[in-house]
Amino acid sequence: MSKSAELREQTDEQLDLLLKETQQNLFRLRLQSETERLEAPSEIIKAKREIARIKTILRLREIEREQTVATASTP
Repeated sequence: MSKSAELREQTDEQLDLLLKETQQNLFRLRLQSETERLEAPSEIIKAKREIARIKTILRLREIEREQTVATASTP
């Protein structure tokens, strides 16, 4: 599990890749939980939190870019 500070150091492309991997992991965990006994149910919660962290950082960067463009375009 990555900390927020470590995630902030990564590029957008790296975060997108990590997001896809984490979402696939969450899918596998949910599938295991339905079909067989999941050894650590807390892993589902951890994966959800990781996804939320990544999406939050990506959204904050998007907002910063929008603000930069808006301030640059106003005379």
